[in-house]
Amino acid sequence: MQLILLEKVRNLGNLGDKVNVKPGYGRNYLLPQGKAVPITAANLEAFEKRRAEYEAKANTLLSDAQARQAKLEGATVTIAAHASPEGKLYGSVGPREIAEALEAAGQKVGKGEVIQGEGPIRNTGEFDVTISLHADVQAQVKVIVVSDK
Repeated sequence: MQLILLEKVRNLGNLGDKVNVKPGYGRNYLLPQGKAVPITAANLEAFEKRRAEYEAKANTLLSDAQARQAKLEGATVTIAAHASPEGKLYGSVGPREIAEALEAAGQKVGKGEVIQGEGPIRNTGEFDVTISLHADVQAQVKVIVVSDK
């Protein structure tokens, strides 16, 4: 499936690139999210007419993400969870709990932006978590998990 990207997509391409993707990825993700349109003569012409508008939107999104990164960089949140005396959690701390803790601390973060490379946290301690704000912008946040007793 051949598409024109309307914004930068990580590991795929930049604004205006013509890419060839598998049909399921294009149909189920890129098209519904408004990140791409099929390559047709009408779409090519419409894209070229609105290219400046798309670039302005992309620059706005990037500057907003950089502003959020400046606020988030170096932030620390503490999450209390039910744990055994050895420090093993009865359950886990996932992206939803981290996003809720950051929002309680005054930072607006969605659970889809929280990236845990090693999976959910299952022990008490300090952990570095990546927050993906944009295809080019990421922030590091320290998460401290403590026992609730």
